[in-house]
Amino acid sequence: MTAVAPAPTVHGLDEDAFAGALALIADRAAEHDRAGAFPFAAFEALCAIGAPALTVPVEYGGLGAGLAEAVEVIERVGAADPSVGLILQWNYTNHLGLLREDSPWPAALKELVLRSAATDGALINGLAVERELGSLSRGGVPATTATRLPSGDWRIDGEKAYATGISGLSWFTVTTSTAEPSPRVATFLLDRTATDWHVEPTWNHLGLRASDTQSVVFDGTVVADARLVDLRDPNGGTAKVRRAGRQALPLLLAANYNGVAIAARDWLVRYLHTRVPTALGDSLATVPRFHDRVGEIEAWIQTSRALVRQGVASLADDEHGRLPALAKHVATSTAIRVTESALDLTGNPGLDRRHPLERHHRDAMVGRIHFPQSDFVLADLGRAALAAGRAKEEQP
Repeated sequence: MTAVAPAPTVHGLDEDAFAGALALIADRAAEHDRAGAFPFAAFEALCAIGAPALTVPVEYGGLGAGLAEAVEVIERVGAADPSVGLILQWNYTNHLGLLREDSPWPAALKELVLRSAATDGALINGLAVERELGSLSRGGVPATTATRLPSGDWRIDGEKAYATGISGLSWFTVTTSTAEPSPRVATFLLDRTATDWHVEPTWNHLGLRASDTQSVVFDGTVVADARLVDLRDPNGGTAKVRRAGRQALPLLLAANYNGVAIAARDWLVRYLHTRVPTALGDSLATVPRFHDRVGEIEAWIQTSRALVRQGVASLADDEHGRLPALAKHVATSTAIRVTESALDLTGNPGLDRRHPLERHHRDAMVGRIHFPQSDFVLADLGRAALAAGRAKEEQP
């Protein structure tokens, strides 16, 4: 008898296997939150179903999916545990970035990273942020330096902050300034076998505690010249995030925080069905005022989810558009509004650590810190609207 191929899914993974992995991730989420450490069990489950290689092309052994499928995966992983979702979305963001035609990555390094994701579930992220510098997207040149050695290799010295998932990464890029009279911005690919670097456990935030977003110190780390990914004049735009090349990031972040909002709504609905006050004699789900409030929450979530998918579709026509950044702003704001509304409806039980709602709220709050931040998005939208209005006024 001929085997029946599994039906296609919107996320590109086998649905039964994915659902099983999500159940394990959700079951471990509270434990990982308390421990504040890299969620190894979650990624073992994801690796078993090929999720780290979702967006890796088939010719490299991956599943050949794109941004649309990655959004579907991250939303559901985010609902199970957004710390896991954050690490996984950075992996996808990096894979999608190096696959672009304008990527500076040498072909050999690109293939090395992509094949390892398919064969070993290897994860990658970029280390660019520094505490004094902040995000490269805001401008500036890294204080971390790369010095050219007589051998032709490079020596890296400095400290990077907010290295999400560092304990579970197989690969990480490091963005530096070159130790030259006129410094350039250089990016290198390192793996865990590199020497003279260590992790400083600095991540102590209220939410996404299992994202393992620590600091990394480089003290004379030697990197072969063959691992140089990019070398540019900072005045040529290297220190700025190239909008077209990074549109996956806000959409995947938005999907992760939509997952938080969905998880909070699901818990609230279950709570309202099971909570039966003595004076009422029936569940809270029968009270009309709760219908209105849950409906409001549902409207926020559905609007945010639709905007993310509209943002993905918009890239086919305009990869420089503003919808992806707007989607991220709306999703993070929505997650906060949903969890605050659910806390308002449930009172003390919602704040009890025996229940996940307080964790969902803490996780939602962290969404404000990821680029593009809301002030950046709103100012950009405002400038565009004002410029468009002025152009109309100036038309004859």
